[in-house]
Amino acid sequence: MKINKTSLSSVSSLSQKRNAAEKRFRLYGLIGISIGLLMLLILIGTILSKGLTAFQQTFITLEIELIEAKLDKNGNRDLANIKKVTTFGYTPLIKKSFEVLISKENLETDLSSKNASKILSKSAASELRNFVLKDLNVIGQTVSFEFLTNSWIDGYLKGRVTRDTIKNSKNVSPEQLDLVDQLVELGIIKKKFNLGFLLGSDASDMRPEAAGFGVSMVGSFYMMLVVLILSLPIGVAASIYLEEFAPRNWITDVIEVNISNLAAVPSIVFGILGLAVFINFMHLPQSAPFVGGMVLTLMTLPTIIISTRASLKSVPPSIRDAALGVGASRMQTVFHHVLPLAAPGILTGTIIGLAQALGETAPLLLIGMIGYIATNMPTGIIEGLASPNSAMPAQIYEWAKRSDPAFYERAWGGIIILLVFLITMNTVAVILRRRFERRW
Repeated sequence: MKINKTSLSSVSSLSQKRNAAEKRFRLYGLIGISIGLLMLLILIGTILSKGLTAFQQTFITLEIELIEAKLDKNGNRDLANIKKVTTFGYTPLIKKSFEVLISKENLETDLSSKNASKILSKSAASELRNFVLKDLNVIGQTVSFEFLTNSWIDGYLKGRVTRDTIKNSKNVSPEQLDLVDQLVELGIIKKKFNLGFLLGSDASDMRPEAAGFGVSMVGSFYMMLVVLILSLPIGVAASIYLEEFAPRNWITDVIEVNISNLAAVPSIVFGILGLAVFINFMHLPQSAPFVGGMVLTLMTLPTIIISTRASLKSVPPSIRDAALGVGASRMQTVFHHVLPLAAPGILTGTIIGLAQALGETAPLLLIGMIGYIATNMPTGIIEGLASPNSAMPAQIYEWAKRSDPAFYERAWGGIIILLVFLITMNTVAVILRRRFERRW
């Protein structure tokens, strides 16, 4: 009988095939991770390259002579009479400032003061009027005032608009761009950090340079406040009952199956439900953050219930048995021992649910949160909850569908702000998990 003698240090052909298959599998995994990271870098790079410019805006500084004969004919500084001067009364003052500027700096231009002033935003006269109404003592003085330029001039200085693209444009002329180049050299026109984008409100299609994201951020804040107040106690209470107290029968089985199914329902379905129940049936105010918060609560509850039940299940049964063994009731066992130990998971699930709700657009479209342009910040909690407003994802959607490239730029800037909120919320969830998690 022939005996095959093999060394223990030698690798058989079967082991070689298995090792080769393992190496290929590792390679496939690395390739998959690399592709994922590459796509992530492309996504982040695209968002930053298109959105960071929204945080800068072009301003022009002009010396405005606030002529008393035009703004306060009686000279008595009566606010009621001064308010009668509309923006049309302030426009000649702006045009005159251009005449003085062109003459003083010896600018080479054939533009009239009327055409030269068109490089300003259409909100320029309104901004100057509001400035005067806040402090009537400036009437009769010459003040230095910063105006927004229009979106085309802003786009020209940001590289979004070129001389080739404006050949047939009615919005800006080559002569105006020549004047802008001279004013940039003199330091009269500058790009600065756009605080108005972070604190301002949406603007009409004629004034994209004045559009801001601040009011929609406040609208999202009030909606998330409603979601937190409603979904956290309801979701946790439902989870505790289903996990700790509910009898195991076909009724609870049906409830659990439906909760799992609701977590997978498209968000637009919750929007239709909110439209039918809260607006058409209950006649609650359309576009109000309170209504939006209730719709998002319906969408968030399944996520919170599922995560909370998972956290309660992770607490070892020995904790319950020990508490019951020393005479604690079921209620005391749950609230004094089980719930505190499950709190990190509950908070994590809640924050993730809120982050998901923060980025939802479809439910808000159906309850009208893109059909209203909020122009002022709410003055109190009641107004913030009940008055019509927008939300961050709805505002981004609204800007993205407008034709002016300046709104498109702002949509990308809004995406950056929204991602910062989402990343912050998810980071907080991870920190809470690691900070309070107990390992058994």
